[in-house]
Amino acid sequence: MVLSSDELERYTRQMGLPDWGEDGQERLRDARVFIAGAGGLGSAVALYLTAAGVGRITLCDPDTVELSNLNRQVLYSTSDIGRGKVTAASEHLVSLNPAAAIVPQSYRIDTDSAPDLVAGHDIAIDCLDTLDARFVLNRACIALGIPMVYGAVSGFTGQLSLIHPPTTPCLECFISDKSPTEMPQVPGCTAGMIGSLQATEAIKYLIGIGRTLAGRLLVVDGMGPRFDVLEIERDPDCPACGNRAE
Repeated sequence: MVLSSDELERYTRQMGLPDWGEDGQERLRDARVFIAGAGGLGSAVALYLTAAGVGRITLCDPDTVELSNLNRQVLYSTSDIGRGKVTAASEHLVSLNPAAAIVPQSYRIDTDSAPDLVAGHDIAIDCLDTLDARFVLNRACIALGIPMVYGAVSGFTGQLSLIHPPTTPCLECFISDKSPTEMPQVPGCTAGMIGSLQATEAIKYLIGIGRTLAGRLLVVDGMGPRFDVLEIERDPDCPACGNRAE
């Protein structure tokens, strides 16, 4: 289906980019994106993907909005305190772009819920804040053959990658279960920076433009500032995607 006159006007400033055009915009409109976590990272990802015209976004988070969230979770306002995150987020996102189909899911990512939640999507975006949940999402995506955009923040630093085994390493190839989890002290600017980069990775993948971070890890030090891109390799003995996979 061709783009409507409203869509042509709304997205005109991005469709003029090289290799984007109406075809790329139609791919975004037809895309189904799963966002795991509606906190600091998820706020930025959801806002930018909704604004860009992604047609269907599933937003998954079991938590409610708290006052301490508001320094970095820009998807919410003070009046949302006490409300379910995905309920409040859905309302704000539809207000931003009424054409977007936002599917709220108030579930925690675990081994029982993850496969059914992620199935049927074109890409998953890891905006979680615990390593256990990240590993569960990683394995669900591997099993379903769905690419995942990993992102994490701590203080003024962050990192991200596009994960899609067997073409790329998976999360457990380069992060062990002994790795530290994110620190709770995170300024909103760091979460917004990494979240917007995650959205960029998803858009590039969905449209098929540019070079993604597949097989590479972007490490950002906001205090430097410094941006490093590291080549990462699959671990043949990885318990999630290698010879030791269960």
